[in-house]
Amino acid sequence: MGMIDYELDDHVAVVTMNHGENKFSFEFFDVFHKVLDDILEKTDARVLVVKSSHEKIWSNGIDLDWLVPLIQQDREAAARFPVAITGLYRRLLMYPMITVAAINGHAFAGGCIMAAAFDFRFMRSDRGFLCLPEVNIGIPLTPSMVALMEKAVPMYKFLEMQYLGSRLTADECAQHNIVMKACQLDDLMGEVMAFAKRHRKERNMIQTMKEITNKEILRIFDEDDPAFFKSGKTGLG
Repeated sequence: MGMIDYELDDHVAVVTMNHGENKFSFEFFDVFHKVLDDILEKTDARVLVVKSSHEKIWSNGIDLDWLVPLIQQDREAAARFPVAITGLYRRLLMYPMITVAAINGHAFAGGCIMAAAFDFRFMRSDRGFLCLPEVNIGIPLTPSMVALMEKAVPMYKFLEMQYLGSRLTADECAQHNIVMKACQLDDLMGEVMAFAKRHRKERNMIQTMKEITNKEILRIFDEDDPAFFKSGKTGLG
């Protein structure tokens, strides 16, 4: 079992994150990109599904226990990490097929934002929250992170999440159209795969549509993020 694996089920590439709480590090990003490359180059998949093998957690975002000591010793790492994390978000946002987050546990902080980068989300209802605790740990969201959250979450709920650190249950997420469906864990992947297998759109068409639909978010990635990183306000040193 690798850090991140995938298998093909008909035209659906099912990616499984196997890295414990699936916290972010340079290695995690590199492996994730490699898996995404392999799916594009070696399969004819038309839908991407991402789930976690952890019994309680989909992703807990940045591995601060790894990152904080690193950036104290290596200032270059402090500059590279925000670029790396937003690079994965951008890759998922623009991946040339329909993408589905099968949120089978907690999605906190960077993990919550990663879920927002997907086109569609399904969420386990019997355990797990979406939460942005950054306000409590002194790490503000980058402009592109805000844009991704605004894409997926109604503004009134996003403000609660960003400013108050509020936790949203799956049922709340379904009520506010943040996820397509909240369901028990035993039913989650069945619902996700039934949805995924109903859709087999051409990659080129999805890519073109995403370029048009996400034009403003891409501008934010390209223009606003670099200025934010340069300002030194990332909270990462």
